[in-house]
Amino acid sequence: MLLEKIAQPAEIKKFSKEQLYTLVEEARATLLEKVSQHGGHNGPNLGVVEMIVALHYVFDSPKDKFIFDVSHQSYVHKMLTGRAQAFLDPTYYDAVSGYTNPKESDHDLFTVGHTSTSLSLASGVAKARDLKQDDYHVIAVIGDGSLSGGLAYEGLNTIAEQGTNTIVIVNDNEQSIAENHGGLYRNLQELRETRGQAKDNFFKSLGFDYHYLEDGNDVDALIALLTEVKEIKTPIILHIHTIKGKGFKYAEENREKFHAGGPFSLETGDYLAANRSTATYSSITTDFLLEKMAADPMVVAVNAGTPMILFSPEQRKQVGEQFVDVGIAEEQAATMTAGLAKNGAKPVWAVHSTFMQRSYDQISHDLALNNLPGTILVYLASVNGMNDESHLGIFDIPFLSHIPNLVYLAPTSKEEYLAMLDWSIEQSEHPVAIRVPVGPLREIGGVDTTDYSQLNKNEITQIGSDVALIGVGNFYALAEAVAEELATKYQIYATIINPKFISGLDTELLDQLEEDHELVVTLEDGVLEGGYGQTVASYLGNSIVKVQNYGLDKAFHDRYQSDKLLAENGLTVENIVEQIIRTI
Repeated sequence: MLLEKIAQPAEIKKFSKEQLYTLVEEARATLLEKVSQHGGHNGPNLGVVEMIVALHYVFDSPKDKFIFDVSHQSYVHKMLTGRAQAFLDPTYYDAVSGYTNPKESDHDLFTVGHTSTSLSLASGVAKARDLKQDDYHVIAVIGDGSLSGGLAYEGLNTIAEQGTNTIVIVNDNEQSIAENHGGLYRNLQELRETRGQAKDNFFKSLGFDYHYLEDGNDVDALIALLTEVKEIKTPIILHIHTIKGKGFKYAEENREKFHAGGPFSLETGDYLAANRSTATYSSITTDFLLEKMAADPMVVAVNAGTPMILFSPEQRKQVGEQFVDVGIAEEQAATMTAGLAKNGAKPVWAVHSTFMQRSYDQISHDLALNNLPGTILVYLASVNGMNDESHLGIFDIPFLSHIPNLVYLAPTSKEEYLAMLDWSIEQSEHPVAIRVPVGPLREIGGVDTTDYSQLNKNEITQIGSDVALIGVGNFYALAEAVAEELATKYQIYATIINPKFISGLDTELLDQLEEDHELVVTLEDGVLEGGYGQTVASYLGNSIVKVQNYGLDKAFHDRYQSDKLLAENGLTVENIVEQIIRTI
């Protein structure tokens, strides 16, 4: 097998044409075998096998700098740069991440997991190269879907202004994660239909030397094009048309489904996940919004390139104009939410916690400064969410809770969540974010009758003494477990508090705790520093009550096991109980 013998990409420069074809076949087969067993980004990688082989055949990595946007299309790049074992041997499947990572190889320039960044990164790398008067190529690979992000435009603008050699490859597979949205895609379509000859050309208008390749899965054509433009000294756009999911029938036919996912059957194309017929927080959100939108035409769901977290393709058609996908552009989603709210609509923006980070200024300045009543649904905000260092959802509480005017809510059950969501959509006083629970659906029965317009009022769910346990959102169940252990083993009957609001304190309740409590323990599913618990500790700093805060350390944890990470941070029932007993 050729792939097993490649230690460095320079070795493929000696390959014959037939060997290159064989390498492409081996790489695609290896990709399918791993992602079908292990999961990962399947469609994006299957579509660029020929492109990656051609890049390494023509250029000289790591001297020449390859910068992959999102980098979820870098699997074959890893195979050719000394990491093939991580794709060939199941024992080593977890030896590499799903994204480029300089800690793995000198051939990876950046750790990158978010979109629309490669062009700005490339502009900086090229500028430093020019200042040092070095001589090498800078190649940035960006998908057509990633061009919807505003940072991509900023990068294009700067590269064009600099005017020196930077090669931008637009990998156009006519697809983002789902379908593309935005005016630029009309021009991309026109360029594809005219084989790059359309009179209107967005890239040429910026000053790029533009080249189009229709068959971006033809390794010979790719090598010829890359060789042709290699020594051009001005900024270049290579608009390359590829097939997302190339070589796997089911991925080619259903590109949204096969953007990424867990293990699947090569024979049927079915994902091997557990039965999804059970209700989840995602499914009840979908059901609630569909009903709400049918009853009120001013309710608008907003999303930035991940529409499947709310609606299936059929449901998106069902709600029609009441659903807006702005493309992979969280900043646009946040500020559009502000505009919608200002003009009388009732916007609900659904976003993954890790991607929400991209929109801090827009949430703070456009939504919160103007105190506009938009709703943000924050998904996968948990240690049990995504676990790659570039896709962590654990930073949201310090991120959101300290923005003035913004109300951040942390439900602990289905009933609380739906009550909060309904209140948030209908109220007109504040921007509201809701930390969508992570984990199995928890139902308490009945209806949550909390008046959420009375801000920062916490709920005491168990009255006790000596110890008060404050369990935030996902960790409310941990507070209950600690209370049960204290009662069973030590006959200590703790107070349990469900704070619900994590952007402000129930100071009246905290003051009352001084009367018959020695210790307050806070438990939160996120980073400890700057979090909810430290806010409680700061308020109680001059009181006689001691405070223990539990949360995660401030770090970019990578591909961790949740249970292990929680234990390392003392977030186990046994440790928390032990620390409580030592203290009181």
